[in-house]
Amino acid sequence: MPEYPESAGMAALSICEALLLALKDLQVMPEHEISGILRDAAAFHENAAGTIAEIERNQKAAALINQINTNGNSTR
Repeated sequence: MPEYPESAGMAALSICEALLLALKDLQVMPEHEISGILRDAAAFHENAAGTIAEIERNQKAAALINQINTNGNSTR
């Protein structure tokens, strides 16, 4: 997978979104808990330390997670 880091990230995002949607659709988790998971994930990236490049990557990841949380899933 190191040869395709962007593709691996996109695949992981799609899988995670599908799992969260399935948990919601099957009424395993309520929507507010799924939203909480996404908020926690975004907060992790917003508070991550590292080099300038790492911080920028984490900020972009947080923005994407927040967008998914606000606008709904991005894969359907």
